[in-house]
Amino acid sequence: MQQLQTVDADTLLYEPLEKPSFVVDGLIPTGLSLFCGSQKIGKSWLMLKLCLCVSQGIPLWDMRTLEGDVLYLCLEDTFCRIRDRLFRLTDEASGRLHFAMASCKLSDSLIVQLEDYLKEYPQSRLIVIDTLQKIRTAFKDNAYANDYRDISLLKDFADRHSLSVVVVHHIRKQNDSDVFNKVSGTTGLTGSADTTFVLEKESRASDTAKLFVTGRDTPYQELTLRFRDCSWELVKRQTQEQLAVAEIPLSFFGWCRSCRAGRDGLAQLRSASGSHGGKRGTVHGHHEMAQRVPLHVPL
Repeated sequence: MQQLQTVDADTLLYEPLEKPSFVVDGLIPTGLSLFCGSQKIGKSWLMLKLCLCVSQGIPLWDMRTLEGDVLYLCLEDTFCRIRDRLFRLTDEASGRLHFAMASCKLSDSLIVQLEDYLKEYPQSRLIVIDTLQKIRTAFKDNAYANDYRDISLLKDFADRHSLSVVVVHHIRKQNDSDVFNKVSGTTGLTGSADTTFVLEKESRASDTAKLFVTGRDTPYQELTLRFRDCSWELVKRQTQEQLAVAEIPLSFFGWCRSCRAGRDGLAQLRSASGSHGGKRGTVHGHHEMAQRVPLHVPL
């Protein structure tokens, strides 16, 4: 029986460790990512754009990419369809982008196939699997255990080789206040993945969508995207802090403006009168509270 490999807290604090790297800066780290969305919403177009950017080392929107070989398992498409999409997206595709239309199942030899691919292309940075269901085998036992096992196999492979594996998946039709609860399957999928993306439109006819992102190494963020000329364009990117500020009522900022004006006026009055003491009255208390309002709050 193999013994547990432990490390004490003092050693962990001072041991030099390699921080997680990103294939797309601030968005897609190494490890296992789930990319989810409704059927025919444009997930494959975005995955092909991602693959092109990484294989050429060009930014994805305004985010830097880590250049390297890329494998795209487009298991629901044909070479003819992929070629047509390439023509629509670029005039100069990279020889570092590789496609496969078929693969083994996870329960068979998919990991072995991926290991063999890496032996031939050791500088690979990204593998996209489109879609998860095409590499799974139906089992009748515990659904949560099946979900967790399948994602864990891919995550272990990604972690061992320090590359990013993005798995395309679908979402359920029912509404939920938390978009990540819409991911089809059990929480074993999102729980074992390092990063989860959900691409969602308000209506199928709309050309605008929201990309919701959360993960262990990726801070929560929302990206507004627009689908134009067969390509997803970035309209706006908001961090959790920016989203929190956006939810603050405008009346609060008006109150801050009034407090700031009153605080400045009181300081001028006290300076002119030379008064620095006296009774701490109600007005003084209100302005003292206003002084605690951060100066960096946008007014």
